[in-house]
Amino acid sequence: MEIKKCDINDIKLLKPNIFYDSRGYFYESFNKEYAPIFTSNVDFVQDNESKSSFGTLRGLHYQIPPYDQAKLVRVITGKVLDVAVDIRKNSPTFGKHASFILDDVDKHQLFIPRGFAHGFIVLSDEAIFSYKVDNFYNKNSERSIRWDDLELNIDWQLPKSEIVMSEKDRNAHSFSDAYLFD
Repeated sequence: MEIKKCDINDIKLLKPNIFYDSRGYFYESFNKEYAPIFTSNVDFVQDNESKSSFGTLRGLHYQIPPYDQAKLVRVITGKVLDVAVDIRKNSPTFGKHASFILDDVDKHQLFIPRGFAHGFIVLSDEAIFSYKVDNFYNKNSERSIRWDDLELNIDWQLPKSEIVMSEKDRNAHSFSDAYLFD
């Protein structure tokens, strides 16, 4: 497993070793011994999976403390643009975002620590997206930031006319009005 540090503190791109043969492939998608890779003592407690069609944008989501979550995300099938926004007020990269292509070919994974808003958009016909979280989902703690916030200036790589999203995401808060972490 190769670990790549990113421009934003604490986000890490994990590049697994994939073993191919005539039957297909094998790789370790998770191992408890990865713990030193993460920024804190992360103990994943829940796995989530979604299936989405082309142009579906999910995000930018996060949960407020004490239900905030670190995530380890990957694509099982398809291709997405994955985005993490630093919403930690005291961080030197506060308000900055990082984006990564995640797909079923390279099988890269992204570790996103607590204190980040997260979202992705599907660039293939469909995508199955999987992620581990280190805290349970809590509906009352869920928050969203607008995907098209001018202050964040995220390039989602698709024209607005091709983007599909939920009503909740369409009505998300601006970055300046969002709850931000200390």
